[in-house]
Amino acid sequence: MVAAAALLAGCSDVDGAGAGTAGRVDKGSGTAAASSSPSFMSSSGPGSHTPGPGSGSASGPAASGLPSPPPPAPDGYRRWGLDGPLETAPPPSVKPALVPPAAGAPAGPPIIDHVPTRDPVVFVTVDDGAEKDPAFLQEAQDLGLPFTGFLTDDVVAGGYGYFEQLRRLGNGMQNHTLTHPRLPDLEYEQQVHEICGQQEILTRQFGTRPYLLRPPYGALDDDTVRAAAACGVRALVMWSAEMKAGGLEYASGDRLHPGDIVLAHFRGPAQQEGRTMTDVMTSLLREIQAQGFAVARLEDYL
Repeated sequence: MVAAAALLAGCSDVDGAGAGTAGRVDKGSGTAAASSSPSFMSSSGPGSHTPGPGSGSASGPAASGLPSPPPPAPDGYRRWGLDGPLETAPPPSVKPALVPPAAGAPAGPPIIDHVPTRDPVVFVTVDDGAEKDPAFLQEAQDLGLPFTGFLTDDVVAGGYGYFEQLRRLGNGMQNHTLTHPRLPDLEYEQQVHEICGQQEILTRQFGTRPYLLRPPYGALDDDTVRAAAACGVRALVMWSAEMKAGGLEYASGDRLHPGDIVLAHFRGPAQQEGRTMTDVMTSLLREIQAQGFAVARLEDYL
């Protein structure tokens, strides 16, 4: 399903037919099949909170283990070209409960491409770590932007200090493997090395152990699920829409839906048709606002 491609060509540019489609590969046959629906449900129904403008994450570190974000700058949205303050959402009153995989699936963490919620929220995730734009640090702080980073060690290339600054703003830094391989091409032990190795590095760098994994290219097989479980991963996170230089691309339809997980990348002008990371992020946030959604922190729901 997935063709080989350079990392900076994009995590999902080669993911096959639809953004966020999990590529589950059968090593025996060499064929790929789309994963089943995400085994992630709420045991208590839709969340009951109502997000308000600039509300942030009221529960602070107790909700997610992350630092409490500082308040956004009062005029930050004007500085970054938004029509109004970025609406952010506090944690739901009850975090949705993960449920076991379906019968016949490998034991291990569920695979999700959206969070099943009726809350008018979407989740921003940013992959890899090649671009370390100081302007994005300022944008994230000015807007109070909650997002989740998925970092690859050899792409971060010793620049973890930049991502620590983003983490101090309340943003989680999760696992995107050591070297960004297509995991189904590896044997089980190699997959464990890629996943557990990055778990250890991120734990040393940030002082907390990651619990979310985004498989590179959205490609996985049964060994990936087992390896993730062995490394302490609690969910494999795909996506339902992707932000590119030209705009949002959807897995299905032509708009966002409650609980959608949006993929973006730490990229610069060379990889984004001359657009900076803040140019692309601002365009994404304007689109989220235009469609009537708040931005929530993924770790508050998972």
